[in-house]
Amino acid sequence: MEIFVARTDEEAEHALARIRNADALGCDTETSGLSAKYGRLFSIQFSDGKFNVLVPLSEGVGLGPFAEILADERIVKIFHNAKFDLDFLREAGVKVHNVFDTMIAEKVLTRGANQSASLAETLYRYFAVDLDKSQRAKFNRKWDGIWTEDLVDYALSDVVHLPALMREQIDWLKKLDLTADFTQQMERVLPANDANLCE
Repeated sequence: MEIFVARTDEEAEHALARIRNADALGCDTETSGLSAKYGRLFSIQFSDGKFNVLVPLSEGVGLGPFAEILADERIVKIFHNAKFDLDFLREAGVKVHNVFDTMIAEKVLTRGANQSASLAETLYRYFAVDLDKSQRAKFNRKWDGIWTEDLVDYALSDVVHLPALMREQIDWLKKLDLTADFTQQMERVLPANDANLCE
């Protein structure tokens, strides 16, 4: 897993050169809490499945041209529980287009199976990946906002598998003839965004 933290303009340009031609990017945010109205964005992360970049907003780094990636209608932005991240990004004035939500896809695929659609359990089912969520507790009011290597690893571990997960889910949605159900759920949950309809 190639990890990169974009703190300077030069580093941002390097990262953008690596991800701007991707067809799909795993995306995630780290925040100060659950409320977009009262919380703060600490970071945004992107991954094409190989190259993984974190933009450390809590260190005073601006989103800058990364906002263009989020708004680019050509690139699929893959979130797990997109509504949460999109609420924070919307509060920050950032537009996001062409979204695929792996949590909604998993709920459609496992409906009636009594299985969790959490990212940790979903990734374990598909890829036998164990996510360590213990670092999450550090994102509290006492946190100094500085991204350590452990925190960067934690934050990027959530996005690195999303492109592969989306591909697997699209295959299963097609095999089980659930694509229309997924599209309907995406439109119901994320009406203000251009959902990816996995055509």
